[in-house]
Amino acid sequence: MQENLKNDASVLFFGFLGGCLRYFFTSWLGPDGTILVNLSGCFLLAFLTYFFLTFKNFSDWLSIGLGTGLIGSFTTFSSYNLDLLKFILLHATGTLIFYLLVSILGGVFFAYTGAYTGTFIGKKLMKGAKHS
Repeated sequence: MQENLKNDASVLFFGFLGGCLRYFFTSWLGPDGTILVNLSGCFLLAFLTYFFLTFKNFSDWLSIGLGTGLIGSFTTFSSYNLDLLKFILLHATGTLIFYLLVSILGGVFFAYTGAYTGTFIGKKLMKGAKHS
């Protein structure tokens, strides 16, 4: 029960931060902010997931709070689709295609880069922890 309460509080706290960050970037940059948020979210979620899988010296509440709370509320599939709809309604086909390609291909690229980086850093920290 105590562990569930920690996890819930962590998701609530980090979810608030992630939502505030998303609001800041999308208010400041419009649709470009949505792409920035989603691409950086792809990197961060993959990084954190693989980092926590590799370097296991963290509490579950932190992993859950950062992944589900912070990144889950930071990235937004609904805002992404609303931006796509705006481009469709404006008949901005070139912008629509560019936005789709950057979001999808960039998302996969940043997720891969995040997973690789998280694993790499996690392994380095594990080696350092063993030698201490």
